[in-house]
Amino acid sequence: MRLTKEEAINLIKNEDLITLGKMALEKKRELHPKKITTFIVDRNINYTNICWVDCKFCAFYRHKKENDAYVLSFEEIDKKIDELIEIGGTQILFQGGVHPNLKIDYYENLVEHIHKKYPQITIHGFSAPEIDYIAKISKISVKEVLERLKEKGLSSIPGAGAEILSDRVRDIIAPKKIDSKRWLEIHKTAHQIGMKTTATMMFGTVETIEEVVEHWNLIRELQDETGGFRAFIMWSFQPYNTALKKEGIVTQKTSPNRYLRYLAVARLFLDNFKNIQSSWVTQGSYIGQMALLYGANDLGSTMMEENVVRSAGAQNRMNQEEMIRLIKDVGEIPAKRNTAYEILEMFD
Repeated sequence: MRLTKEEAINLIKNEDLITLGKMALEKKRELHPKKITTFIVDRNINYTNICWVDCKFCAFYRHKKENDAYVLSFEEIDKKIDELIEIGGTQILFQGGVHPNLKIDYYENLVEHIHKKYPQITIHGFSAPEIDYIAKISKISVKEVLERLKEKGLSSIPGAGAEILSDRVRDIIAPKKIDSKRWLEIHKTAHQIGMKTTATMMFGTVETIEEVVEHWNLIRELQDETGGFRAFIMWSFQPYNTALKKEGIVTQKTSPNRYLRYLAVARLFLDNFKNIQSSWVTQGSYIGQMALLYGANDLGSTMMEENVVRSAGAQNRMNQEEMIRLIKDVGEIPAKRNTAYEILEMFD
């Protein structure tokens, strides 16, 4: 029987953590009976930090006239990709701020340049808020933006910009950002043109448990309809250097207990998501490892470069060897994957 919203809320509020872990691990074993835990070698490339959306949870963005505002040149991006290829990387996660002046032709040229020069690298890029703004400033539809970028070599889009799919929460933490309905529409449009995406959730600001579960329900319903999400990725808000902390709205990080509790129930509730990723970047390597016993089947990225979460205080780092060791430590088989969750190499 499928878990209802009320049952999920009750589990989060009342079930003990150990029991939740056992339930989530059992569900994970049904979906992944071979005990394989995957990871990917990739690099986050933030092509610009210029953004007008001013999210209160973000410490990364700059306004256009600030001294440290930038747009990377194609040569700088190439250098980063060259370094990624040297360590066996297969994907770039490509995101920036929502730049007020860059139109569709800039993005087409950028994607085409990378895809032609580095055909072996998968481009997983541009959040729903970026896609939405490219459409607005270019005076074209979201569908056309996605089709044109897909034509140039964009493979898939990440779930960034979802935060919590509750407009009450969004009005507090990111009042200029697209609303929940628009985020879902953009992902649905991507799925309809044959482009896969990921679903994400950032918790630990002002949301309630009920709003967390409603977020899961919205993405579960869209997954029922389209089957277009490859994975669910959840992480906790990092408060340092953010407006939310400066204004006293959120003053501290959420606990590992809360992270594992949500993760376990997400595994039980999101029965149509095969892949759930551990967020070692925000939780640290050992809670990231513990997540593998609470429903996660993927350790995410070795993340050769990460700037957005780091600017808000998260300093965790991990390489391929550490990931393999952590996965083996919990009795799982490590495997390197690509963006499509196809296994490239096993480490027995």
